[in-house]
Amino acid sequence: MIVGIGVDLVDLARFERSVSRTPRLKERLFTAAEREKPLRSLAGRFAAKEALIKALGSSDGIRWLEIEVSNGPEGDPEFRFTGGTAERVATRGIDVVHLSMSHDGGAAIAFVVAERHSPAERAPEAEAK
Repeated sequence: MIVGIGVDLVDLARFERSVSRTPRLKERLFTAAEREKPLRSLAGRFAAKEALIKALGSSDGIRWLEIEVSNGPEGDPEFRFTGGTAERVATRGIDVVHLSMSHDGGAAIAFVVAERHSPAERAPEAEAK
């Protein structure tokens, strides 16, 4: 069952200006691993985190540095949650968070679908978490 969806669009030039004006912004919004990425990729990750907050319904209990966007084994983007953010996701009963990101025409976009499976649908590894 879909628990929530979220989408966010980031203007790349505006994002770059914000980061240039406020250099500590990268430290507040992105994990150490994420900060190694180029600005275009950071804009996509920012959009992904904003889209996640929308899919969750609010930012209560969410900390930017407890959300990391990385690439899975096949290269597809995925979230990694820690701390209170991981607890918030678990409390909502969310088993899977789907993420799609793209960059084009001076913009980065991210789309998130948060999903909860019924106990009968859950994979054995999801039950062990």
